[in-house]
Amino acid sequence: MTLKPTLIAAALALVAGSALAQSQGVTKDTLTIGSIQDLSGPLAGFGKQVRLGMMLRVDEANEQGGINGRKIELKVEDSGYDPKKAVLAAQKLVNQDKIFAMVGHIGTAQNIAAMQVQFPKNVINFFPVTAAREMYEPFHRLKYSFAATYYDQMRLAVPKLVKEKGAKKVCTMYQDDEFGLEVKRGAEDGLKTVGMTLAEETTYKRGATDFASQMQKLSAAQCDMVVLGTIIRETIGGIATARRLGFNPTFVGSSASYTDLIHKLGGAPMNGLYAAMTVQHPYLDEANQQIRFWANKYKTKFNEDPTVFSVYGYSAVDAFLRAASKAGNNLTTDSFIKAMDTMTIPPDIFGAAEMTFGPQKRLGSNATRLSQLQDGRWKVVSEYMNINK
Repeated sequence: MTLKPTLIAAALALVAGSALAQSQGVTKDTLTIGSIQDLSGPLAGFGKQVRLGMMLRVDEANEQGGINGRKIELKVEDSGYDPKKAVLAAQKLVNQDKIFAMVGHIGTAQNIAAMQVQFPKNVINFFPVTAAREMYEPFHRLKYSFAATYYDQMRLAVPKLVKEKGAKKVCTMYQDDEFGLEVKRGAEDGLKTVGMTLAEETTYKRGATDFASQMQKLSAAQCDMVVLGTIIRETIGGIATARRLGFNPTFVGSSASYTDLIHKLGGAPMNGLYAAMTVQHPYLDEANQQIRFWANKYKTKFNEDPTVFSVYGYSAVDAFLRAASKAGNNLTTDSFIKAMDTMTIPPDIFGAAEMTFGPQKRLGSNATRLSQLQDGRWKVVSEYMNINK
Protein backbone atom coordinates (compact mmCIF):
# COMPACT_ATOMS: atom_id res chain seq x y z
CA MET A 1 0.00 0.00 0.00
CA THR A 2 1.38 3.42 -0.99
CA LEU A 3 0.39 6.51 0.99
CA LYS A 4 -0.67 9.55 -0.96
CA PRO A 5 1.64 12.60 -0.64
CA THR A 6 -1.12 14.55 1.10
CA LEU A 7 -1.43 11.86 3.80
CA ILE A 8 2.35 11.77 4.29
CA ALA A 9 2.41 15.56 4.67
CA ALA A 10 -0.44 15.42 7.20
CA ALA A 11 1.35 12.70 9.19
CA LEU A 12 4.59 14.68 9.25
CA ALA A 13 2.74 17.80 10.38
CA LEU A 14 1.16 15.84 13.23
CA VAL A 15 4.55 14.51 14.37
CA ALA A 16 6.07 18.00 14.17
CA GLY A 17 3.19 19.45 16.17
CA SER A 18 3.69 16.82 18.90
CA ALA A 19 7.42 17.56 19.02
CA LEU A 20 6.80 21.27 19.40
CA ALA A 21 4.28 20.70 22.18
CA GLN A 22 6.88 18.70 24.13
CA SER A 23 9.49 20.97 25.74
CA GLN A 24 13.05 19.67 25.70
CA GLY A 25 14.44 18.18 28.90
CA VAL A 26 11.15 16.53 29.84
CA THR A 27 10.47 12.83 29.38
CA LYS A 28 8.01 10.46 31.00
CA ASP A 29 10.56 9.63 33.70
CA THR A 30 13.06 12.50 33.88
CA LEU A 31 13.35 16.27 34.10
CA THR A 32 16.77 17.60 33.10
CA ILE A 33 18.00 20.96 34.36
CA GLY A 34 21.36 22.62 33.86
CA SER A 35 23.63 25.09 35.59
CA ILE A 36 26.84 26.92 34.75
CA GLN A 37 29.25 27.52 37.62
CA ASP A 38 32.75 28.85 38.03
CA LEU A 39 34.59 25.67 39.00
CA SER A 40 38.10 26.74 37.93
CA GLY A 41 38.27 30.55 37.97
CA PRO A 42 38.32 33.38 40.53
CA LEU A 43 34.93 32.43 42.04
CA ALA A 44 35.57 28.67 42.02
CA GLY A 45 34.95 28.44 45.77
CA PHE A 46 31.52 29.98 45.36
CA GLY A 47 30.73 27.94 42.24
CA LYS A 48 31.52 24.69 44.01
CA GLN A 49 29.29 25.64 46.93
CA VAL A 50 26.35 26.58 44.68
CA ARG A 51 26.74 23.25 42.87
CA LEU A 52 26.77 21.23 46.10
CA GLY A 53 23.72 23.06 47.40
CA MET A 54 21.88 22.26 44.17
CA MET A 55 22.95 18.61 44.36
CA LEU A 56 21.65 18.32 47.92
CA ARG A 57 18.16 19.53 46.96
CA VAL A 58 18.08 17.36 43.81
CA ASP A 59 19.04 14.28 45.86
CA GLU A 60 16.34 15.06 48.41
CA ALA A 61 13.72 15.37 45.68
CA ASN A 62 14.76 12.15 43.97
CA GLU A 63 14.76 10.24 47.26
CA GLN A 64 11.12 11.28 47.60
CA GLY A 65 10.21 10.04 44.12
CA GLY A 66 10.99 13.14 42.06
CA ILE A 67 8.46 15.69 40.79
CA ASN A 68 5.20 14.30 39.42
CA GLY A 69 6.95 10.94 38.96
CA ARG A 70 9.96 12.38 37.14
CA LYS A 71 13.47 12.06 38.58
CA ILE A 72 15.58 15.22 38.37
CA GLU A 73 18.83 15.15 36.41
CA LEU A 74 21.26 18.01 37.07
CA LYS A 75 23.92 18.84 34.48
CA VAL A 76 26.66 21.31 35.49
CA GLU A 77 29.27 22.95 33.25
CA ASP A 78 32.26 25.14 34.14
CA SER A 79 32.61 28.71 32.84
CA GLY A 80 35.81 29.62 34.67
CA TYR A 81 33.95 32.93 35.21
CA ASP A 82 34.57 33.76 31.53
CA PRO A 83 31.59 34.93 29.42
CA LYS A 84 33.03 33.25 26.30
CA LYS A 85 33.29 29.92 28.13
CA ALA A 86 29.79 30.47 29.50
CA VAL A 87 28.51 30.60 25.90
CA LEU A 88 30.22 27.27 25.11
CA ALA A 89 28.83 25.77 28.31
CA ALA A 90 25.34 27.01 27.45
CA GLN A 91 25.59 25.58 23.92
CA LYS A 92 26.45 22.15 25.36
CA LEU A 93 23.70 22.22 27.98
CA VAL A 94 21.02 23.58 25.64
CA ASN A 95 21.86 21.79 22.39
CA GLN A 96 23.44 18.50 23.55
CA ASP A 97 22.11 17.84 27.04
CA LYS A 98 18.73 19.32 26.08
CA ILE A 99 18.08 20.97 29.44
CA PHE A 100 14.61 22.23 30.30
CA ALA A 101 15.87 25.22 32.29
CA MET A 102 19.09 26.92 33.40
CA VAL A 103 19.07 27.16 37.19
CA GLY A 104 21.38 29.08 39.54
CA HIS A 105 23.93 30.18 36.92
CA ILE A 106 26.61 32.31 38.64
CA GLY A 107 27.89 35.65 37.35
CA THR A 108 26.37 38.70 35.65
CA ALA A 109 28.32 38.83 32.37
CA GLN A 110 28.19 35.05 32.14
CA ASN A 111 24.39 34.98 32.45
CA ILE A 112 23.93 37.74 29.88
CA ALA A 113 26.12 35.81 27.42
CA ALA A 114 24.37 32.48 28.02
CA MET A 115 20.89 33.97 27.63
CA GLN A 116 21.68 34.59 23.95
CA VAL A 117 21.97 30.81 23.55
CA GLN A 118 19.07 29.86 25.81
CA PHE A 119 16.28 32.16 24.77
CA PRO A 120 16.10 31.22 21.06
CA LYS A 121 15.63 27.62 22.27
CA ASN A 122 12.92 28.58 24.78
CA VAL A 123 15.10 27.66 27.79
CA ILE A 124 14.25 29.54 31.01
CA ASN A 125 16.91 31.39 33.02
CA PHE A 126 15.89 30.69 36.60
CA PHE A 127 17.23 32.36 39.77
CA PRO A 128 20.76 33.25 38.58
CA VAL A 129 23.29 33.81 41.36
CA THR A 130 23.85 37.51 40.77
CA ALA A 131 22.10 40.63 42.02
CA ALA A 132 22.30 42.51 38.73
CA ARG A 133 19.21 44.26 37.37
CA GLU A 134 19.78 42.65 33.96
CA MET A 135 18.57 39.36 35.42
CA TYR A 136 14.99 40.62 35.21
CA GLU A 137 15.27 43.84 33.16
CA PRO A 138 14.36 44.41 30.44
CA PHE A 139 11.36 42.13 30.82
CA HIS A 140 11.57 38.72 29.16
CA ARG A 141 9.14 35.88 29.72
CA LEU A 142 12.04 33.44 30.26
CA LYS A 143 13.76 35.47 33.03
CA TYR A 144 13.14 34.80 36.73
CA SER A 145 15.29 36.40 39.43
CA PHE A 146 15.19 36.24 43.22
CA ALA A 147 17.82 38.64 44.55
CA ALA A 148 17.35 42.23 45.62
CA THR A 149 19.74 44.11 43.35
CA TYR A 150 23.00 45.69 44.47
CA TYR A 151 21.40 49.02 43.63
CA ASP A 152 18.32 48.42 45.81
CA GLN A 153 20.41 46.95 48.64
CA MET A 154 22.42 50.14 49.03
CA ARG A 155 19.47 52.42 48.32
CA LEU A 156 17.82 50.88 51.40
CA ALA A 157 20.78 50.14 53.69
CA VAL A 158 22.79 53.34 53.44
CA PRO A 159 20.14 55.85 54.65
CA LYS A 160 19.14 53.44 57.44
CA LEU A 161 22.72 53.27 58.73
CA VAL A 162 23.22 57.03 58.29
CA LYS A 163 20.32 57.63 60.68
CA GLU A 164 21.44 54.97 63.16
CA LYS A 165 25.07 56.12 63.25
CA GLY A 166 24.46 59.84 62.88
CA ALA A 167 26.87 59.87 59.95
CA LYS A 168 27.85 63.29 58.58
CA LYS A 169 30.21 62.39 55.71
CA VAL A 170 29.37 59.33 53.62
CA CYS A 171 32.00 58.29 51.09
CA THR A 172 32.60 55.32 48.81
CA MET A 173 35.31 53.08 47.40
CA TYR A 174 34.07 50.96 44.51
CA GLN A 175 35.28 48.66 41.77
CA ASP A 176 35.62 50.54 38.50
CA ASP A 177 33.04 48.51 36.56
CA GLU A 178 29.28 48.00 36.31
CA PHE A 179 29.12 46.12 39.62
CA GLY A 180 30.84 48.91 41.54
CA LEU A 181 28.80 51.57 39.79
CA GLU A 182 25.54 49.86 40.77
CA VAL A 183 26.61 49.96 44.43
CA LYS A 184 27.56 53.64 44.10
CA ARG A 185 24.31 54.56 42.30
CA GLY A 186 22.24 52.86 44.97
CA ALA A 187 24.10 54.69 47.73
CA GLU A 188 23.69 58.04 45.94
CA ASP A 189 19.95 57.60 45.49
CA GLY A 190 19.54 56.36 49.05
CA LEU A 191 21.38 59.42 50.39
CA LYS A 192 19.04 61.73 48.47
CA THR A 193 16.17 60.48 50.65
CA VAL A 194 17.94 61.90 53.72
CA GLY A 195 19.13 65.09 52.02
CA MET A 196 22.76 64.03 51.59
CA THR A 197 25.28 63.40 48.83
CA LEU A 198 28.52 61.43 48.71
CA ALA A 199 31.26 63.54 50.29
CA GLU A 200 34.13 61.75 48.55
CA GLU A 201 34.67 58.80 46.23
CA THR A 202 37.53 56.66 45.00
CA THR A 203 37.82 53.65 42.71
CA TYR A 204 40.10 50.70 42.03
CA LYS A 205 40.64 48.37 39.08
CA ARG A 206 39.60 44.72 39.21
CA GLY A 207 42.48 42.66 40.57
CA ALA A 208 43.94 45.51 42.65
CA THR A 209 45.72 44.52 45.86
CA ASP A 210 46.95 47.88 47.20
CA PHE A 211 44.35 50.25 48.64
CA ALA A 212 46.61 52.68 50.50
CA SER A 213 45.99 55.70 48.27
CA GLN A 214 42.23 55.14 48.31
CA MET A 215 42.00 54.87 52.09
CA GLN A 216 44.33 57.84 52.60
CA LYS A 217 42.04 59.91 50.38
CA LEU A 218 38.93 58.90 52.34
CA SER A 219 40.67 59.42 55.67
CA ALA A 220 41.81 62.91 54.63
CA ALA A 221 38.19 63.73 53.75
CA GLN A 222 37.21 62.70 57.32
CA CYS A 223 34.60 60.23 56.10
CA ASP A 224 32.69 58.61 58.96
CA MET A 225 30.91 56.06 56.73
CA VAL A 226 32.33 54.25 53.69
CA VAL A 227 30.17 52.37 51.20
CA LEU A 228 32.16 49.48 49.71
CA GLY A 229 31.52 48.41 46.12
CA THR A 230 33.87 45.50 46.74
CA ILE A 231 33.78 41.71 46.72
CA ILE A 232 36.10 39.54 48.87
CA ARG A 233 39.77 40.40 48.51
CA GLU A 234 39.10 44.12 48.07
CA THR A 235 36.80 44.25 51.11
CA ILE A 236 39.48 42.66 53.25
CA GLY A 237 42.32 44.71 51.75
CA GLY A 238 40.46 48.00 52.01
CA ILE A 239 39.35 47.56 55.62
CA ALA A 240 42.72 46.17 56.76
CA THR A 241 44.50 49.15 55.18
CA ALA A 242 42.12 51.59 56.88
CA ARG A 243 42.71 49.96 60.29
CA ARG A 244 46.49 50.27 59.84
CA LEU A 245 46.04 53.97 59.07
CA GLY A 246 43.96 54.44 62.22
CA PHE A 247 40.96 55.19 60.01
CA ASN A 248 37.84 53.58 61.48
CA PRO A 249 34.61 54.68 59.78
CA THR A 250 31.46 52.55 59.55
CA PHE A 251 31.97 50.22 56.60
CA VAL A 252 28.97 48.86 54.68
CA GLY A 253 29.00 46.60 51.64
CA SER A 254 26.53 44.83 49.37
CA SER A 255 25.64 41.14 49.43
CA ALA A 256 28.85 40.59 47.41
CA SER A 257 30.67 41.15 50.73
CA TYR A 258 28.38 38.82 52.68
CA THR A 259 30.51 35.68 52.88
CA ASP A 260 32.27 33.72 55.59
CA LEU A 261 35.54 34.26 53.69
CA ILE A 262 35.65 37.87 54.90
CA HIS A 263 36.17 36.91 58.53
CA LYS A 264 38.01 33.66 57.81
CA LEU A 265 40.65 35.43 55.72
CA GLY A 266 40.55 38.93 57.21
CA GLY A 267 40.38 38.10 60.89
CA ALA A 268 39.55 40.50 63.72
CA PRO A 269 40.00 43.76 61.72
CA MET A 270 36.86 42.82 59.77
CA ASN A 271 34.65 43.03 62.87
CA GLY A 272 32.11 45.83 62.58
CA LEU A 273 31.57 45.50 58.81
CA TYR A 274 27.93 45.70 57.73
CA ALA A 275 26.64 43.93 54.61
CA ALA A 276 23.28 43.76 52.91
CA MET A 277 21.91 40.23 52.71
CA THR A 278 18.80 38.07 52.54
CA VAL A 279 19.46 34.42 53.46
CA GLN A 280 21.39 33.69 56.61
CA HIS A 281 24.84 32.08 56.70
CA PRO A 282 24.32 28.47 57.88
CA TYR A 283 26.70 27.97 60.81
CA LEU A 284 26.95 24.37 62.07
CA ASP A 285 26.22 25.52 65.64
CA GLU A 286 23.50 27.98 64.63
CA ALA A 287 20.92 28.60 67.36
CA ASN A 288 18.11 28.00 64.86
CA GLN A 289 17.55 24.24 65.03
CA GLN A 290 16.35 23.88 61.42
CA ILE A 291 19.39 25.68 60.02
CA ARG A 292 21.69 23.67 62.29
CA PHE A 293 20.11 20.38 61.12
CA TRP A 294 20.41 21.40 57.46
CA ALA A 295 24.03 22.53 57.87
CA ASN A 296 25.04 19.28 59.53
CA LYS A 297 23.27 17.24 56.82
CA TYR A 298 25.25 19.16 54.20
CA LYS A 299 28.51 18.61 56.11
CA THR A 300 27.80 14.88 56.44
CA LYS A 301 27.12 14.53 52.71
CA PHE A 302 29.97 16.63 51.32
CA ASN A 303 32.49 16.67 54.18
CA GLU A 304 32.73 20.45 54.26
CA ASP A 305 30.90 23.30 55.93
CA PRO A 306 28.08 24.94 53.96
CA THR A 307 28.09 28.63 53.12
CA VAL A 308 25.54 31.18 52.01
CA PHE A 309 26.34 30.16 48.42
CA SER A 310 25.36 26.58 49.27
CA VAL A 311 22.04 28.03 50.38
CA TYR A 312 21.66 29.98 47.12
CA GLY A 313 22.04 26.76 45.12
CA TYR A 314 19.73 24.76 47.37
CA SER A 315 17.03 27.45 47.40
CA ALA A 316 17.16 27.99 43.63
CA VAL A 317 16.47 24.31 42.97
CA ASP A 318 13.80 24.24 45.69
CA ALA A 319 11.92 27.15 44.11
CA PHE A 320 12.24 25.59 40.65
CA LEU A 321 10.81 22.29 41.91
CA ARG A 322 7.88 24.07 43.55
CA ALA A 323 6.91 25.60 40.22
CA ALA A 324 7.52 22.38 38.26
CA SER A 325 5.28 20.52 40.71
CA LYS A 326 2.58 23.18 40.41
CA ALA A 327 2.74 22.98 36.61
CA GLY A 328 1.49 19.39 36.82
CA ASN A 329 2.16 16.25 34.79
CA ASN A 330 2.05 18.04 31.44
CA LEU A 331 5.23 20.04 32.07
CA THR A 332 6.15 22.42 29.27
CA THR A 333 7.86 25.80 29.23
CA ASP A 334 4.45 27.43 28.89
CA SER A 335 2.89 25.48 31.77
CA PHE A 336 5.92 26.24 33.96
CA ILE A 337 5.63 29.97 33.21
CA LYS A 338 1.91 29.85 33.93
CA ALA A 339 2.65 28.24 37.31
CA MET A 340 5.40 30.75 38.14
CA ASP A 341 3.20 33.68 37.24
CA THR A 342 0.83 32.82 40.08
CA MET A 343 3.57 31.71 42.48
CA THR A 344 4.15 32.87 46.03
CA ILE A 345 7.23 31.36 47.69
CA PRO A 346 7.06 31.71 51.49
CA PRO A 347 10.04 32.63 53.71
CA ASP A 348 12.36 29.64 54.18
CA ILE A 349 14.38 28.39 57.17
CA PHE A 350 17.25 30.71 56.17
CA GLY A 351 15.04 33.79 56.57
CA ALA A 352 14.61 34.70 52.89
CA ALA A 353 11.84 37.22 52.28
CA GLU A 354 8.57 36.08 50.71
CA MET A 355 8.73 36.09 46.92
CA THR A 356 5.88 36.71 44.52
CA PHE A 357 5.79 36.58 40.73
CA GLY A 358 3.32 37.59 38.04
CA PRO A 359 2.88 37.97 34.29
CA GLN A 360 4.90 41.20 34.38
CA LYS A 361 6.85 40.61 37.62
CA ARG A 362 10.11 38.71 37.22
CA LEU A 363 11.93 39.71 40.45
CA GLY A 364 10.66 37.78 43.45
CA SER A 365 11.51 40.39 46.07
CA ASN A 366 13.49 43.62 46.34
CA ALA A 367 13.63 43.40 50.15
CA THR A 368 16.98 43.31 51.93
CA ARG A 369 18.26 43.35 55.49
CA LEU A 370 21.57 44.02 57.23
CA SER A 371 24.05 41.71 58.91
CA GLN A 372 27.18 42.72 60.84
CA LEU A 373 30.40 40.90 61.61
CA GLN A 374 30.55 40.56 65.38
CA ASP A 375 33.27 38.47 67.04
CA GLY A 376 34.09 36.72 63.78
CA ARG A 377 30.61 35.73 62.63
CA TRP A 378 27.70 37.30 60.82
CA LYS A 379 24.78 38.45 62.98
CA VAL A 380 21.49 39.67 61.47
CA VAL A 381 20.95 43.21 62.80
CA SER A 382 17.90 44.52 60.96
CA GLU A 383 14.44 43.57 59.82
CA TYR A 384 13.70 43.51 56.10
CA MET A 385 13.59 46.84 54.31
CA ASN A 386 11.49 47.03 51.16
CA ILE A 387 11.09 49.39 48.21
CA ASN A 388 7.57 49.69 46.87
CA LYS A 389 7.81 49.92 43.10
